Amino acid sequence: MKMRIQVQLMLLLWWLWWLSGLVTRSTMAQETVIPKTMHLGTGGPSRPAFPKGFARGTMISAYQVEGMADREGCGPSIWDVFVKIPGEDLKVFMRRKAEMIWELIMLIVMGGRGVSMAQQPPPVTEEILRQVAASLQMYVDELPQMPKLFGYTLDTGSPKPGNLTIGMYKTKWKFHRDLPATTVFAYGTSAQTATVPGPAIEAIRGVSTSVKWENHLPESHILPWDPTIPTTVPRHGGVPTVVHLHGGVHPPESDGSALAWFTSDFKETGSAWSQSTYTYPNVQNSGTLWYHDHALGLTRVNILAGLIGSYVLRDPALDARMNLPVGPEFDRQLMIFDRSFYKDGSLYLNYTGNNPTIHPQWQPEYFGEAIIVNGKAWPYLRVQRRKYRFRIINVSNARYYNLALTDGLSFTVVGSDSSYLASPVATQQILLSPSEAFDVVVDFSTATATESILTNDAPYPYPTGTRPDQRMGQVMKFIIKPGAPSPPDTSRVPASLVPSQAAVAVGASLTRYITLYEYLSPASLPTHLYINGKSFLDPATETPKSGSTEVWEVINLTGDNHPLHIHLATFQAIKVQQLMDEQGFLNCMTSKNDAVACNVTGHATGPTLDVPPHERAWKNVVKMEPGYKTTVVVHFNLVEQNNAPYPFDATSAPGYVYHCHILDHEDNEMIRPLMLVK
Repeated sequence: MKMRIQVQLMLLLWWLWWLSGLVTRSTMAQETVIPKTMHLGTGGPSRPAFPKGFARGTMISAYQVEGMADREGCGPSIWDVFVKIPGEDLKVFMRRKAEMIWELIMLIVMGGRGVSMAQQPPPVTEEILRQVAASLQMYVDELPQMPKLFGYTLDTGSPKPGNLTIGMYKTKWKFHRDLPATTVFAYGTSAQTATVPGPAIEAIRGVSTSVKWENHLPESHILPWDPTIPTTVPRHGGVPTVVHLHGGVHPPESDGSALAWFTSDFKETGSAWSQSTYTYPNVQNSGTLWYHDHALGLTRVNILAGLIGSYVLRDPALDARMNLPVGPEFDRQLMIFDRSFYKDGSLYLNYTGNNPTIHPQWQPEYFGEAIIVNGKAWPYLRVQRRKYRFRIINVSNARYYNLALTDGLSFTVVGSDSSYLASPVATQQILLSPSEAFDVVVDFSTATATESILTNDAPYPYPTGTRPDQRMGQVMKFIIKPGAPSPPDTSRVPASLVPSQAAVAVGASLTRYITLYEYLSPASLPTHLYINGKSFLDPATETPKSGSTEVWEVINLTGDNHPLHIHLATFQAIKVQQLMDEQGFLNCMTSKNDAVACNVTGHATGPTLDVPPHERAWKNVVKMEPGYKTTVVVHFNLVEQNNAPYPFDATSAPGYVYHCHILDHEDNEMIRPLMLVK
């Protein structure tokens, strides 16, 4: 074993010396660099060479290496490289090269601690994964109610700020009656009570909730991960985690920055870590939120392992006035996700990337072969012939769901993400992107049958991928009991919900152009994704004023629909317009990376898409159509409270981020810092 490690080190050092020499010679000579290929749709042209001296460290070539990690153990990918090193920065370059070599040596000496040390299972085919999923009989497990934690206390009948302690544990979870128990990472108040999803937190608007998040995870991960994308690599082992409350309005210190990670018992912490307890002021309007892991480069893996949970913010006075269905039986959260399993019940995640010479493990999207709701594969729920409220959250890594109900039942949408609509919208189907939520009412009293299936027909990847088959086209079953409901249903859906100001561009302080790129290898396989041609660790370029309103023109130059999530802010799409002569625009953008200089206004002249009425709310996730420019109005204030300022300093470190919420994209750099200023 010792001899094998020594040989690995010698080969690794020789390889790094050769690569670093190549990079140094190239940069010292200021040679033109041919970057990775970028595509729009299924194919795409090679990117033209950049001029000599092009200094944006983003348009990169797979054979150039800048460094794997900074001294915090997290930094640019081993494949994230530069084009030019100014002479005065050569010492910095050499230091970072030495750090890179040290990090790689440590990974080998430590045996890859932090990487899953479990023996790699035998190779498995997609057909075997489908067979395992197909062996699970549908609708034999009842939909679980997740444990509930109250983020407040009652003092003489009045709610007061509450304090919770929630840990992350390695435990076992039964996803199906006929599937062996699965090893997972789960949130809970103890290892014995941890669940997937984690406990449902209930909070009260205007009453703060403080949560101490504790990491009790083991020394190594239960799933494979990829150190060649920007990833947290602790020096002393352990699984890095950090928690983000999705849709929350809270100070930067409590946002769950990707660089605020920590390992078990806080043995190691990231550069942005500052506190073990997060405080959520709950100052926004009531609605549906959820919490999940957000560690740099490990979000997709940690969430896949089970680190998800719901968070419902209630407003008792508003709830009483609206009289929507209420109570644990009639107001339910549905957290939908997809997973694949080995025959022994273990979670499946690919060990080999689609482009393994560049990224040994990373793949651009994860799609499981079983649909899970509240931790059970294809569950059922017995319902009475009355109205039910369902808070539906898509917590999948990459799968979209276009949901519908059989037997002619429809959804009445009352809210989207963490905001109410101004008035309810009836619809036969709802398209949910990853991380998106819809608050709906279903009236089972109108059913003519004794059951209704919640179905899905969204292609994967969305929108041009494969249609789901008969098995993946089903999500869960509602079994409708005969007879009148007991107790009688006195709930209603009011004609008016929560009026709010219209989304208009007039009066915005600034217009920004946000461009989404995907890069390909010479073999036309994805290598990474950037926003505005920049990596996560490039300095922040989006620096809105706290309290301001901006217009963002989001230009999607990829073949995928991307769910854009902006931390802290709420935003709403007002126009979605197709790009004409998109190839000409793409050619210009690959050369200039400047939407104004490339006359985006002259290209965004094609047909427009309607924003669905049930999406016309102040959201925290908006779907970005491929080949379109989507205009969104972004509020960095409490828009539903007449643009009131945040009751905390939103300009403090470490700031916020915005990113694509397809987790595999986010982890491979479709994420950028967002720093508010005074």
